[in-house]
Amino acid sequence: MVKVTYTLDDGTVRAIRTIAARKMKPQSLVVREAVALYASQEEKLGDEERTRRLRVIDGLQSRPPTRRQVEVDKELREIRRSRRAGWRRPSE
Repeated sequence: MVKVTYTLDDGTVRAIRTIAARKMKPQSLVVREAVALYASQEEKLGDEERTRRLRVIDGLQSRPPTRRQVEVDKELREIRRSRRAGWRRPSE
């Protein structure tokens, strides 16, 4: 663990102390859990980025295929067969 110093407003300190007392946990643990939760939510896409990515996918789906379905099916069968066989190092 690393000991650090931060300046927090009175309301935030009160909230940390209240939560720590209610949950019977150390204040530092309450802060670590809060930061971990924030970090996990921060990784989620915002509405604008989600909309942009969906537009890209919609645009790709509306394009005509570049290969015949028979070719795609053949490639997928080969990929599945190679995955079932597993990766093997060539013998030396």
